[in-house]
Amino acid sequence: MRKRSAKPPLALPCRPVKPAPFEYHAPATTADALAVLAEHGDEAKPLAGGQSLVPMLALRLTRFGHLVDLNRVPELAGIERHNGTVTVGTMTRQADLERSPDAAAVPLLGLATPLIGHFQIRNRGTVGGSIAHADPAGELPAVVLTLDAQLDIASASGTRTVSASEFFEGTWTTVVGDDELLTAVHFPVWADGAGFAVDEVARRLGDFALVGVVCGVELDGSSKVTRAAIGLLGMGGTPLRAAAAEQALVGTAPTDDELTEIGRLAVADLDPPADIHASTEYRSSVGAHVVKRALRTALERAGG
Repeated sequence: MRKRSAKPPLALPCRPVKPAPFEYHAPATTADALAVLAEHGDEAKPLAGGQSLVPMLALRLTRFGHLVDLNRVPELAGIERHNGTVTVGTMTRQADLERSPDAAAVPLLGLATPLIGHFQIRNRGTVGGSIAHADPAGELPAVVLTLDAQLDIASASGTRTVSASEFFEGTWTTVVGDDELLTAVHFPVWADGAGFAVDEVARRLGDFALVGVVCGVELDGSSKVTRAAIGLLGMGGTPLRAAAAEQALVGTAPTDDELTEIGRLAVADLDPPADIHASTEYRSSVGAHVVKRALRTALERAGG
C-alpha cells in the first residue's frame, strides 16, 4: 500500500508575544524618573501597574526604547483627606483605593473601582495608570471628569495643575507630555447627604463597559436637585459630561417620566462609536436608560 504523504501544517497568522527590546530604568524618586523622561523624550514610557501597557508591548501594538518603572517610587503612592479634598497619588493601587477609609469620603471612587476588571487587575493596577491611559470606557477617567477633579502633572522643570475638563484629549491621549508624569489627583468632597451611583452595561463581569454612567446629586430640604453631575463612558473618544441633562435636572424633584426625558437628553447630541459588540444606535438607546437608572439610584441615596 502506498503511504500517504503528510499534509503540510496549517499556516496561521500570529502576533509576537514578546516586546521589542528596550532599556529598563528603575528610579527611586520622582525626580530621577523625570530626569530619565527628560533625557529620552518620546522614546521613554512610564510603567505603572502595567495592566494595559505590558499586553500592548507584548503584542507589539506599541514599542519604546526605554521603560521607566515607577514601582520603586513610594512618594507617588498614598491617599490623604485634607480640607474638603481627597488626594490620591498616582501609584496607589486600585485595590487600596477600594478599601481606603479616606477615599470613602468620595463615594464614586468606592462605587466605580470594583467595576475595574477583576480583583487580580485591581491588585496591580494603579489609579494614575488608569487615568493616564485614558480609555474612554474606563471607570476612573469618567469619575475624574464627573467630579471636576484637579490633576498634578510634573516635569523636570516644574509642576502644573490642570482640570479634568482639560486633561483628556482623545482616545488614549491626554495633555501629559512625553517628559511629564501624572503625579496626583485631587477629588473634591461633596456635602453630606449627596447621593451617587455608577451603572454600566458590559458583555461579561470584568469586561470594559459598552456604555456606562457615573453621577452625583445634591438635594435641598424640599427634595429638589441643587447640584448634579453626570459622566458618560463608552459613548465617545473620551469620557463625556452630559451638561444639558445636568442643567435640566437642577431645580427639579424629577418624576420617573422626567428622568426618562433627562436620560434621552444626556445622549441626544452624541454619536457613540460602533464596533463588533454594539452599534451606535444600541449605545444611544441603552445609554439613555442607564442614565435614568443611575440617577434614580443617586436620588434615592440622597433622599435616604
